[in-house]
Amino acid sequence: MIEVCQLVKCFDAGGHQVRAVNGLSFSVAKGEVYGLLGPNGAGKTTTLRMIVGLLTPDEGFAEVEGFRTSQAPDEVKSRLGLVSASDGVYPWLSVREMILFFADLYGVPTGLARQRLQQLGEVMEIDHFLDRRCANLSTGQKQRVTLVRALIHDPPVMLLDEPTRGLDVIGSKVVFDYIELLREQGKAVIVSTHRLDEAQRLCDRFGLMHRGDMLHEGSLADLRRATSCDTLVEMFLSFLRRDEQETVGDAAQSPAVAGDVTANGASDAEA
Repeated sequence: MIEVCQLVKCFDAGGHQVRAVNGLSFSVAKGEVYGLLGPNGAGKTTTLRMIVGLLTPDEGFAEVEGFRTSQAPDEVKSRLGLVSASDGVYPWLSVREMILFFADLYGVPTGLARQRLQQLGEVMEIDHFLDRRCANLSTGQKQRVTLVRALIHDPPVMLLDEPTRGLDVIGSKVVFDYIELLREQGKAVIVSTHRLDEAQRLCDRFGLMHRGDMLHEGSLADLRRATSCDTLVEMFLSFLRRDEQETVGDAAQSPAVAGDVTANGASDAEA
């Protein structure tokens, strides 16, 4: 369903190149929930943007149901549903008007769109405020609306970028139930998050990213064997501690070299 092969994306940062994503490869099968995990700045959102086609990879490719984003971007977008923490709503439209508008953009026939909205509205419990203006919705209600909007064209692939950011316990549970619904419907799902405790409960397999690299990939059992850690949180803490030790080691070497140069220079001057 989703195939990512050797994706590379570089950005210019003050005159030097930064590799935000460095040779990333993974795949997600039908009915599988894949956790693309890592701290802020790991390259998760950049990866999702390349899968969607919003960013062009410098190297490698991403495919959705056999269509490459670089060659058939419209085919890819028609097969994707995207839920992001930054999603908004159209304040002056009712919930029904907005969702049916998006269905029309995706080419869903009006009758079928209304039928899907009825079904999804009941499942996600938005049916009692479908005719309310979006500007008058609570944060939790807006969240449910964006979840339904992403499914209205019945895409086989779903991408969720930090879907629980800023949500309370009840709002987070809505997202968890939504992901279970996607799994039951046989969709290929990528959940990108730094909420590792949540991911551990939700996902079938994991890709652990750090500074653009895929450090480990596999099931939780696979990762435990590879890292000798029990939880995802412990795994990432071990990566960060390793980085800190390497940074301290590099910093410890630099003054020593500078000191040698200074001492040698002083000796030469005195001679």
